[in-house]
Amino acid sequence: MDQILPVILCGGSGTRLWPLSRSGFPKQFLVIPGGDEKTSLFQQAVLRVRSISNVCFRVEPPLVVTNEEHRFLALDQLRDLKNNQSTLFLEPSGRNTAPALTMAALFAIGREVNSKSDPILIVLPADQVVSDDDAFIRALQKCICIAQEDSIAILGIPPASPETGYGYIKAMAPHDSKFGLRVDHFVEKPDKFTAQKFIDEGNYFWNSGIFVLRASVWLAALKEFRPDILSSVKKAWEGKAEDNVGDAKFMRPDREAFNLIPCESIDCAVIEKCPGSNFVIQMVELDAGWNDLGSWDAVWQTGQKDELGNVTSGDTLLLNSKNNLVYADHRLVGTVGVENLIIIETADAILVVDRLKSQNVKHIVNELANQKRDEKNLHRKVVRPWGWYDSIDEDGCFKVKRIQVKPAASLSLQMHHYRAEHWIVVRGSAEVTNGEEVIFLKENQSIYIPRGQKHRLANPGDTLLEIIEVQSGEYLGEDDIVRFKDTYGRS
Repeated sequence: MDQILPVILCGGSGTRLWPLSRSGFPKQFLVIPGGDEKTSLFQQAVLRVRSISNVCFRVEPPLVVTNEEHRFLALDQLRDLKNNQSTLFLEPSGRNTAPALTMAALFAIGREVNSKSDPILIVLPADQVVSDDDAFIRALQKCICIAQEDSIAILGIPPASPETGYGYIKAMAPHDSKFGLRVDHFVEKPDKFTAQKFIDEGNYFWNSGIFVLRASVWLAALKEFRPDILSSVKKAWEGKAEDNVGDAKFMRPDREAFNLIPCESIDCAVIEKCPGSNFVIQMVELDAGWNDLGSWDAVWQTGQKDELGNVTSGDTLLLNSKNNLVYADHRLVGTVGVENLIIIETADAILVVDRLKSQNVKHIVNELANQKRDEKNLHRKVVRPWGWYDSIDEDGCFKVKRIQVKPAASLSLQMHHYRAEHWIVVRGSAEVTNGEEVIFLKENQSIYIPRGQKHRLANPGDTLLEIIEVQSGEYLGEDDIVRFKDTYGRS
């Protein structure tokens, strides 16, 4: 029985979906407006590949490739799915997808599952949507059959419009295999005229970025086409470190060696070079309502619309308005007589943009970066491995936060040079280290932490702990933290 190892590529920042997606909480971890309101895009990807097991092959827990900064976001969302045995490969920096897949292949080949470990890898991005899961599973099963023949399979999407943001696959008459079409060649993102020509001609498909192949086939193809990437990835792999977090595993390559790896995509490094080579590549058509959500307009296209074409989420009131996407996170959002708008409301930022120009949201993100504004990277509510905090008010010399701590979790043992803190317990119970003292607080009890004092907040109970923190001092930045001990490896 063949082993199937899903490789979920969970990097990227999703800047075109700002202000909902930010570098500290990118789009793959979001529950997208107008879609499945229970699971994130990342969780949906995990659930899809989990569903393809049959009598011919067994699907292993996924290998998730993500940024070091997002490790606990990914881990928490996996735990929500009861998928606790996953391995998370943590990149210290973004080097694009070819190095990520190479690490996954080395991991797959090196596992001691049996005497000959060469699983079939299902490589898919974590930030796509599919409306027809059954069609997706059938297409993946065909891809697996192709990979069992030591060929490479890629999913191609029938083009619905002359889209210039996707690469294209030209697929020809059926291959010797009964499962796929022969890939003639690839075309990088074309202009509008060329894209329309492709659609008129036929036999052209959007490149989904979803691949299925054996680990050994990828390594052999990379050795053929980009041996420099293979050798540099091997150096980073040889210096890897591992640590277990419950049933899950974190794997970290050597940071210095990883940062020297050439930055390249799977397509450019290998896939586009395969037609006409010794590496057979076939395409399986996927007609399943696929979308990579590359803009707010794409979110509108995939969302559930009312009779006037509006997609809404949250507390909204739309009058005489049509073909809009309106997302309200913290307050009522109302519209009167507007069309084709994207309106996204969050606690600290509101976006209003012409729906047909929503690709240009990236320019706002670039300007936020130029101005060094926090809104580019973080929401007002910031997720941490122990829970979250929400900065609800501030004015010069004070800041007020609402802090929630998970059961049995704790913040780091830390101190601040420039601020003092007052903590008031409003829900649950707290264990507070304040200098040499350890004090237990219940609801409606409080404590003062002087500036320069070592301190720690922990939740000793089995229910959520919530406190209100009032900071006061001459500087209240998040970088005024000196960590001495930390459960999550940040000290």
